Amino acid sequence: MKRLLYAFTIFMLTACFTSAQEKSNQEKNDQPKENEAVFAVVGESIHDFGTIKEADGSVTHTFKIKNEGKAPLVITRVTASCGCTTPEYTKEPIGSGKTGEIKVSFNPSGQQSPFTKNVSVYSNGKTGTSVLTIKGLIEGK
Repeated sequence: MKRLLYAFTIFMLTACFTSAQEKSNQEKNDQPKENEAVFAVVGESIHDFGTIKEADGSVTHTFKIKNEGKAPLVITRVTASCGCTTPEYTKEPIGSGKTGEIKVSFNPSGQQSPFTKNVSVYSNGKTGTSVLTIKGLIEGK
């Protein structure tokens, strides 16, 4: 019985130590390295236009982004999920702690309601690719 209690105690101590070490390693991995950029959206990564009128034409939303890393963030390209959505973005490198913009325009002409469109952002950030989303309802002509 003593041996069983002793083995159980050793097992529990080993499990606790391993768990604490894994948490420590995970926290280290969450911190940006000296040569790493981190893409972050300021606010929401999904924008709901609500109900828009097809007759009013294009609508636009500007997403604010921030570099939370220590190296300059470079957005290499931004692509929309269809031709009705047009992205424009900050082309210059975004310094550590600085912000940039991704402006997304949507043309509702001839589109189905409701709509959801994705914009993929490719960068040298820690995650590589991020997705921004616009959505809403289109009121016909």
